[in-house]
Amino acid sequence: MKKDILSSIENIEIYPIISLLIFVIFFIGMFIWVISVDKKYINHMKEMPFNDKPQNLEGYEKV
Repeated sequence: MKKDILSSIENIEIYPIISLLIFVIFFIGMFIWVISVDKKYINHMKEMPFNDKPQNLEGYEKV
């Protein structure tokens, strides 16, 4: 039954290709962001849970 319904939809073969492209583009984008992110930002975010008082670093989130 599922096979009949899916085969009756026109151009359904494009949907797996689109979903694969979205998946690949997202992870390539995340990889590029991880490589190019400022190390000060990473250290700031890494230390945030351990700080009792909020820190105001210029250019980052202000609490």
